[in-house]
Amino acid sequence: MGSSEKLSNRGREIHQILGGGLVADVILWRQKNLTVGILVVALAVWVVFEISGYTLLSLFSSVFFLLFTILFLWAKSAAILNRPAPPLPHFHLSEETVNEAANTIRGHINVVLSVSEDIAHGRDSRMFVKVAISLLMISVIGSLTDFFTLCYTCLVIVLTVPALCERYKDCICRYGQVWHRKLQHVYVRFDEECVTKVHKWILETKKLN
Repeated sequence: MGSSEKLSNRGREIHQILGGGLVADVILWRQKNLTVGILVVALAVWVVFEISGYTLLSLFSSVFFLLFTILFLWAKSAAILNRPAPPLPHFHLSEETVNEAANTIRGHINVVLSVSEDIAHGRDSRMFVKVAISLLMISVIGSLTDFFTLCYTCLVIVLTVPALCERYKDCICRYGQVWHRKLQHVYVRFDEECVTKVHKWILETKKLN
C-alpha cells in the first residue's frame, strides 16, 4: 500500500475511525458539555496535585483511609443505635473475569515479547528504528515533565487534535502527503546507509568468530 493509499483513508470519517460511539463524540466535541467537563475536572485535578504536592500513591492512601474510616465508624454507630448498616455492594471477582483478563494480558505480553525477540535477533530493522525512536522520545519527554503534567497534556491533545483534524482535514492531508513522502525518503536512506550496513557488519563479525 503506497503513501497515497494510506493517506486516502481520510475519506473515512474520523468519527468512525475513533469507534463512532460516545468516546468519539466526546473527542470530536459533539458532546460539548461533557468534553468541557472532562477538561475542567482534569485541570482541577492537575492543579490540586501541583499545589498540594500529593503523589498518586499518597493521594490514594489518604482517600482510602478516609473512606474506610467513615464506613467503619458508620457501621459501628449503626450497630449501637440499631440503624441500617452502610449500603455496600458485594465485591467479588468471578473466575471467568479473571481468566479473561489474564488471557488478554498474556496476549499483549506475548506480542511484546515476540517483537522484542525479532529486534534482538536483528530480524526487523524497521521495528528496531521505531522502538528506538519511541523510547528516546519517552526518555526526553519524561525528563522534561512529571507524570501528571504528561497525563493532562496527553488528554488535552486527545481532545483537541482529532477535532482540529476533522475540521481542517483537507489542508492537513495535503501537507501530510508531502511530509510523508519526505520522511519516507529520509527513512529509506537511513535504512540503506546505516541500519543495513550495521546489520551486515554484525553478521560478518559473527562469521569471523
